[in-house]
Amino acid sequence: MDVNAAVAAAAAIAGVLTGVIAMLAFRWSERDLKRPTRTSLHTDPVLPPGVDTVLSVLRSSAVVLDEADAVVKASSAAYALGLVRGGRLSVEPMLQMARDTRRDGEIRQVELDLPRRGTGRGDALAVSARVAPLGSRLVLLLVEDLTEARRIEAVRRDFVANVSHELKTPVGALSLLSEAVMDASDDPEAVERFAGRMQIEATRLTNLVQELIDLSRVQNDDPLEDAEPVRVDELVAEAIDRCRHAAGTKQITMAAGGTADLHVWGNRGQLAAALGNLVENAVNYSPARTRVGIAARRTSAPGGDSIEVAVTDQGIGISEKDKERVFERFYRVDPARSRATGGTGLGLAIVKHVAASHGGEVTVWSSEGQGSTFTLRLPEAGAARDRAQQHPDLDDEAGHPDSSDESSPFEPLPAPEVLP
Repeated sequence: MDVNAAVAAAAAIAGVLTGVIAMLAFRWSERDLKRPTRTSLHTDPVLPPGVDTVLSVLRSSAVVLDEADAVVKASSAAYALGLVRGGRLSVEPMLQMARDTRRDGEIRQVELDLPRRGTGRGDALAVSARVAPLGSRLVLLLVEDLTEARRIEAVRRDFVANVSHELKTPVGALSLLSEAVMDASDDPEAVERFAGRMQIEATRLTNLVQELIDLSRVQNDDPLEDAEPVRVDELVAEAIDRCRHAAGTKQITMAAGGTADLHVWGNRGQLAAALGNLVENAVNYSPARTRVGIAARRTSAPGGDSIEVAVTDQGIGISEKDKERVFERFYRVDPARSRATGGTGLGLAIVKHVAASHGGEVTVWSSEGQGSTFTLRLPEAGAARDRAQQHPDLDDEAGHPDSSDESSPFEPLPAPEVLP
């Protein structure tokens, strides 16, 4: 009997202990549920009211860090720049700035050059980082990408330096020649020779200033404000007339074909300047007694029909490394030849800007020793262009030549009109 009582007492004690342990476990689980976890820190309610909305409209990349340096909130731009990886801020200098700001509450700003990850490019990513406290526990990091701004600033500096150099050359030559004329005032032949050189340098200076004005105009003006249908054959005739004297001096034959009944949409003055530059380059860089051809055709494209005008020469050609840079300002394939022909290195840059501002493009095909073909592609004016704007999903009309072959110049035109 005593044994049975002891067993019953032990069972009762075990039941009581089990109940106590279960109650304590339940209370402990409730405490864990109420405790903020690392996962809950990544949710929006942790942020002060309105901060999430403000961060969503900022242009800068935004990252919010908690007291454990974990990322509470990060914008898509921050992930795109590679600032956040695996829920942590991956840039050590920015992380150290955040810790310092959390410690003393001071706002900090610094500019950094970050490596581009996963792109294989050697250039760095220039950013400006600003860290500020956000409430009592959080830190806000704003990062702005300065790469494009620095590139534009470098282009501006190079442009100013190139302009200064290009202007200095003819101006210095005019100064020296004027002194030579004064010293040779009693020698009529020397005066005449120096005056001729002064005229050449003055012409070069005038051309440079005019092309700088043209380049500034095509960059700043909106050509579509004064846009109109422009006949391609008139543009070609004007370009040929512009180079007729230079071509005649070198006995270069200029031929045009396929330009009838074609119209482009844009500013007539800018289009004439662009095509004139292409024809002038073809004449200047062609040997004597060769041929320069201007061909035009209509091509089909998903966004509407386009007009391609190709200028082909039999000149010195362009190497592969130079083809990538021929449209840069002041870049010359053959500097010595450019000086001899009076080239400024701005002609093709003007063509590029005119084509881009008209919704087109300019491309080049060339082979060293075999000549070059520059193709100016522009939107067609008239019903086809209007139809493409109103119904972009409509297919182009059949019967247009295929323009998919971009690797070679135009085929020779049948019976071109020869313009002496």
